[in-house]
Amino acid sequence: MKLRSTAVTRANSASLPMEDRVDFKYDGVNDGQERKGGHGIPKVSMIPLVFLIFYEVSGGPFGIEDSVKAAGPLLAIVGFLLFALIWSVPEALITAEMGTMFPENGGYVVWVSSALGPFWGFQQGWAKWLSGVIDNALYPVLFLDYVKSSVPALSGGLPRTFAVLVLTVALTYMNYRGLTIVGWVAVFLGVFSLLPFFVMGLIAIPQIEPSRWFEMDLDNVNWGLYLNTLFWNLNYWDSISTLAGEVENPKRTLPRALSYALVLVVGGYLYPLITCTAALPVVRESWTDGYFSDVAKILGGFWLHSWIQAAAALSNMGNFVTEMSSDSYQLLGMAERGMLPEFFAKRSRHGTPLIGILFSACGVVLLSWMSFQEIIAAENYLYCFGMILEFIAFIKLRMTHPSTSRPYRIPLGTVGAVVMIIPPTILIVIVMALASFKVMAVSILAVFAGFVLQPGLVYVEKKRWLRFSVREDLPDLPDSSPVAAEDDSTPLVV
Repeated sequence: MKLRSTAVTRANSASLPMEDRVDFKYDGVNDGQERKGGHGIPKVSMIPLVFLIFYEVSGGPFGIEDSVKAAGPLLAIVGFLLFALIWSVPEALITAEMGTMFPENGGYVVWVSSALGPFWGFQQGWAKWLSGVIDNALYPVLFLDYVKSSVPALSGGLPRTFAVLVLTVALTYMNYRGLTIVGWVAVFLGVFSLLPFFVMGLIAIPQIEPSRWFEMDLDNVNWGLYLNTLFWNLNYWDSISTLAGEVENPKRTLPRALSYALVLVVGGYLYPLITCTAALPVVRESWTDGYFSDVAKILGGFWLHSWIQAAAALSNMGNFVTEMSSDSYQLLGMAERGMLPEFFAKRSRHGTPLIGILFSACGVVLLSWMSFQEIIAAENYLYCFGMILEFIAFIKLRMTHPSTSRPYRIPLGTVGAVVMIIPPTILIVIVMALASFKVMAVSILAVFAGFVLQPGLVYVEKKRWLRFSVREDLPDLPDSSPVAAEDDSTPLVV
């Protein structure tokens, strides 16, 4: 991989006239139909990409039971529909537009850097990487929670700690072997995880009583649990952007894969909710994490119960390997933009980001002591901080660089784009306000650590203690200064 000095890159960008800094093209960078990257490793095609997005966001309806416990069947069903419209759809659309505008592994870090400068781009990367690693620390623990009924020794103590380490090492090795392997493993696990719910829904149809869908008690709603459950199960659509450099023809593939994954995720939630809440009397206290396996036992017997438990356990493994891929390629993308030392851009012989994978794995091990509730709250808070920066970057680039190439463009003008992000912004404010003082304090300290870390890395580069460089075939990022341009409300054909 050819690299150029970050100092030369900044000097060249600063010396360009404004008109040359406005529009930039990724000539030779993921523009064609190439099936292999510059490192000779096959790129990710449509079907694996859909399931990588599926596992970045969802992994199946495991964990959505708490929405019924918190608010009853009607609000649970309506909530997943409404949240998909006001949160998932805007986030997926922004990812499609920005991901095709910047088809490289830096993903959302590059978006924010282009709009707000390298300091805020680094803060975006820091907050998102922390959020992803915190999220990933959850999955080995959840896997063990599903199997401890069969292996009681894994309930705690040294055996459980050792099992977490073994799982982390084994799944980290899978990431090391290649993203295409991770993608096809995600396909297998996705089909295996969704199929038992399809079967359970068919068995439930003859027993459905529609009146059960309309059960609601507004005086007995746990709004905190309700909103956090919906938010956690419908976010992270932008995570796939950090893999854009590994995707076959991302300018065409990425928007389509996002749309297919959106249908798969939302359908995967609504189908079991609609069928199962109407097939049995709803006892809200019973609808806790893992209750779908109990419903399966009532409706189909022990074989279906065992299938769903196995699917739940393996689905956590799918979540882990896809999240680690996103986190590690993000670090590689930041290094290719000169935001991290050059050694983060080093690839293994399998084309994978070796140092990024090791850093992400260490983060998972260090954070695996946190409780489930602390993990969800902390990752949501940091994730919200990153999403605020993304929304600002999206709107600013629409205003300052409307004529820059966007192979996919959301069919809205600037005013429409602002209106589109108002509901999810309100949701972000609500989720952050619901955080406990402890979570809020720890998360703010983590954010401020990024404020110190970025100038520190700039100082390290200035002193030449570590080498920083920019990948040679990446274009200079556009200047963030506003320019006059024509109306951009006409969408481009995907």
